[in-house]
Amino acid sequence: MKPFRLPSDELEFAVLSELWRLGSAPVRELHRSLGVPKGLVYTTTAKVVDRLRAKGLIERRRRDNAFWYQPCIAREEVERARTRHIIGRLLGSAPRGGVAALVAAVESFDEDLLEELERAVAARRRASHEA
Repeated sequence: MKPFRLPSDELEFAVLSELWRLGSAPVRELHRSLGVPKGLVYTTTAKVVDRLRAKGLIERRRRDNAFWYQPCIAREEVERARTRHIIGRLLGSAPRGGVAALVAAVESFDEDLLEELERAVAARRRASHEA
């Protein structure tokens, strides 16, 4: 697994998501699709792209007269790492209380989602016992 740092805010994640959607793009295209609708200046979009590159999430290649950027980490890998980070912050040093709060929050958000969570836990347990 290639080392990387997580996107630090929603704008970084939005740019990375757009690159996952497009496959590759120059900054100008990213700015047109994300920066302009948000009222950002071009240099802000370019700085976000530079930060994502420094974090090991995207890479650049020269094509014609422009740099094109593409993700070098799979979306699923970043989403797993983001989830671990968020859950770690949520549960903190007393995970049992955090788990109870998580279950209650999921239930209040969507009861069907709570059942899906229960099925996912059961499937994970079965898979770990079979391994």
